[in-house]
Amino acid sequence: MSTPAQAPAAPPAGEAPLAVRLRGIGKRFPGVIANDDVNIDVRRGTIHAIVGENGAGKSTLMKILYGVQAPDSGTIELGGEQVSLASPADAIKHGVGMVFQHFMLADNLTVLENVVLGAEKLHGIGGDARAEITRISDAYGLGIEPDHLVESLGVGARQRVEILKVLYRGARVIILDEPTAVLVPQEVDELFDNLRGLKAEGLAVIFISHKLDEVLSVADEVTVIRRGTTVRTVDPVGVTARQLAELMVGSELPSPSTEASTVTDKVLLHVAHLSLPSDEGRPLLDDISFDIHKGEVLGIAGVEGNGQAELVESIMGMRKGATGDVVLNGRDLSTTSTRGRREGGIGYIPEDRHRHGLLLDAPLWENRVLGHQTREPSASRGLIDKGAARADTQRIIDEYDVRTPGVDTLARALSGGNQQKLIVGREMAGAPILLVAAHPTRGVDVGAQGAIWAHIKKARREGLAVLLISADLDELIGLSDRIEVILRGRLVGSFDPSHVTPQQLGSAMTGARDETATPTTDTPTSGETA
Repeated sequence: MSTPAQAPAAPPAGEAPLAVRLRGIGKRFPGVIANDDVNIDVRRGTIHAIVGENGAGKSTLMKILYGVQAPDSGTIELGGEQVSLASPADAIKHGVGMVFQHFMLADNLTVLENVVLGAEKLHGIGGDARAEITRISDAYGLGIEPDHLVESLGVGARQRVEILKVLYRGARVIILDEPTAVLVPQEVDELFDNLRGLKAEGLAVIFISHKLDEVLSVADEVTVIRRGTTVRTVDPVGVTARQLAELMVGSELPSPSTEASTVTDKVLLHVAHLSLPSDEGRPLLDDISFDIHKGEVLGIAGVEGNGQAELVESIMGMRKGATGDVVLNGRDLSTTSTRGRREGGIGYIPEDRHRHGLLLDAPLWENRVLGHQTREPSASRGLIDKGAARADTQRIIDEYDVRTPGVDTLARALSGGNQQKLIVGREMAGAPILLVAAHPTRGVDVGAQGAIWAHIKKARREGLAVLLISADLDELIGLSDRIEVILRGRLVGSFDPSHVTPQQLGSAMTGARDETATPTTDTPTSGETA
C-alpha cells in the first residue's frame, strides 16, 4: 500500500459564521465502530464535501446530524447553539434537511403527497402546495410533475423528488448523499450551478460523493473520513483526485479502462424486436434489437426513465406484456420465467439493491442463497444446504473484500458498498455466461468501485457477456466495447467508446444533436445466434 500523498491543509476559516460544528462524535454498533472522535466545521454560504470509503462512517455521521440516530458521544452545534436531535423532525425544526442515497418515499402516493407529508402546515395539501412544488421544480430544473405516482417514476426522478422535499421545507443546512449518481454531465453542471446559488444565499451544503472530480469542482472544503474518524480537511484548490483517493484508501484512483478487446464472434445474447406497451400511449420499449458477443460489454446510456429499467426487467422476465425474442446461447427464453432465465446462465445486479437485491433483515448467508436457491452450493437435492451456503458466503466475503463481522451479520448492517460487493460476488458465483449489471458501482467508494470493475474485467476476459447500464458515463466509456443510447424506449445511436466523450453521449441521451460525436459504423444487429 502506498503512502498517502500529502495534500495541502485547508486555509484558515473565513469570516462566515459556523452553520454546523461537530465535536468528538462517536457511534458504535455491535462489532462495528462507525464513528470515533469525528470533528467537522461547516460554514454558512459554503459547500462542504465529505469523502471516504464505504464503511468509513459518512452515512452514520449524516444520520446523526439529521436526528435519525443518536451519537454515543460528542456534541452538535447548529448556528452556534448546542442541540440534541432526537428525530428528523427535530433536525428539520433546526433547519437541517437530508437527501438520502436510498430514498424515503411512499410508492403508492403522488409526488405532491410525498412532498407535503409531515409539512402540511407550510402550504397546505392542495393548490398552494402544488404551486410551490411547481415553482421549486421549475426554478431548479427538476422536471417534477406534482400529480405523478412515485411508483411510476424511475430512480432519477425519485431522487429529484427527494431534493425537492428538502427545498420545499426551506432547510438552511442541506445534506446531499450522492446527488449526481443518476445525472448526465449537463444535468450535473446545472445542479452545481443551483448549489452555488444556494451557497450565495447563505445556505450550507454538505455534499457526499464518491466522484472525486465532482468534489474538487464544486466544494469549498473537503473533509476526509477514514475508518470512522476525520483524517484531514483540505482546500480543494491544488488538490488532485489521486491525493484525495490516497487519503481515503491509501491507493491511487482506479480506472475503468478495459485494456485490449476480448470480443469474439460467438453471440451469447440475441434480442430482437423487444417491445413493451404502456397504458399511457407511447410504448415503454419500442422495437429494440441488439446482440452481445462472448467477451463483450455492451453499455446502455440514457437519462433515467427512458426505458433502461424496463429493458433490464424484460430481459430478466420480470415484465408482463413484453414481446419479441430473447435468445441466450441459442436457447429461446422469451416465454421462460425469471428463475428459468437465471438458471440458464444470467447473473443479475439490480439497480436498487435494497428493493430487488437483498433481504435487509436476513443474514448474509441467506442473501447469498437469493436467486440461487436451486443450484449448488446453495442447494443440494432440492433442499437448502446451509453449511455449504455459509462456507461460500465466507469465500465471497474474503474474495470480494466484504467488510463485515461474519456471515450471520444482517445485510442492513453493511455499508452500501459492502452490500454491493456481496451482490456482485453472489452473481459471479453462479458462473454466468451473461451478466446484466444495472448501475453496478452506484454509490460505492473508489476502493469498492475499483474492485467491482476488476471482477467485471476478469470475467470479460474469460468470455462473460455483459449488458451494462450505468449513469456514470466515464464508467460506460471505460468498460464498454460498444455503447447504445436509449431515448424514449428506442435505441437511437451506437457509439465507439474510444471516440466518444461524456458530453457527446449526454447530448445524444437528451435528443440534442452533436455533430462532433463519432458513432460506430456498426448499427444494432439482430444477427445469427451461435
